[in-house]
Amino acid sequence: MSFPSQRPRRLRGTDAVRSMICETRLSREQLVLPLFVKQGRAAPEPVASMPGVFRWPVSGAVELCRKANDAGIPAILLFGITDAKDEEGTAAWDDGNVVTETVRAIKKNAANLCVMTDVCLCGYTSHGHCGVLREGKIDNDATLDRLSRVALCHARAGADFVAPSDMMDGRVGHIRAAMDAHGFADTGILSYAVKYASAFYGPFRDAAGSAPAFGDRRTHQMNPANAREAIREAVADAAEGADMVMVKPALAYLDIIRRVRETVNLPVVAYNVSGEYAMVKAAAAAGWIDEKAVVLESLTGMARAGADIIITYHALDAAGWIGEMT
Repeated sequence: MSFPSQRPRRLRGTDAVRSMICETRLSREQLVLPLFVKQGRAAPEPVASMPGVFRWPVSGAVELCRKANDAGIPAILLFGITDAKDEEGTAAWDDGNVVTETVRAIKKNAANLCVMTDVCLCGYTSHGHCGVLREGKIDNDATLDRLSRVALCHARAGADFVAPSDMMDGRVGHIRAAMDAHGFADTGILSYAVKYASAFYGPFRDAAGSAPAFGDRRTHQMNPANAREAIREAVADAAEGADMVMVKPALAYLDIIRRVRETVNLPVVAYNVSGEYAMVKAAAAAGWIDEKAVVLESLTGMARAGADIIITYHALDAAGWIGEMT
């Protein structure tokens, strides 16, 4: 037998063969588009650190949702922005806030779209932290009731999934019990189960106006050095009633996505976060990379690691590029 006995290049020789044996396939149905809506906006407002991303008025958000739906994107993740902030974050569970108004408008005008809503207090509190403060520290258990109020507010408006992003202990079970007790047993929970205290969130905090006024979020978001802890978090949220679990960020945590995928028998969601998006956009604008190729390679890497669903600011562009491939 001549050397080498195996020639893997035989399986790479033509487009037809490469397509037949492709192990990981991206589809538009895997994508979720994050969307910022701001109270009182009359026109879209660009986010300087995230080229191509805007803070939308309700009408503009609905139009963008129609566009996403037409592109084959099945879901959006909604973030509300308000100037009506206070110590407790009470605007977050106001039935007339920008999130509920937008959810109702989307359900009326783009009914086929799955609407997910972010549940947290950081964008609504005057101090920018994710929960109720007691003597400068977050009171975990006091925060749970507020988060449940927010989730119920979104469910009443018609959200299909609520997505608690606060990383308080026990919040999934608390929200599930509250929604079941109030007749929203069919409303799902997408848990930010594995959310790291990451440096990749900067542009998002710019967009949402949610940077903490003091301190940081290391007391509740995870240490980037820890992997075993991620499994404990994901398993705990699954046991409390989560319907999907998220790993956030994505690119620097592909090993975590894989570990969660192998451990938890629920859909796994990867969040391709703002800093990851901004880096690609900046490098593409400088002419250093091929944006389309890098985005598709990155998203494929997340899917290959085990993500069933990918939340990405590239969603609209990626949906078009994936369409070109099929």
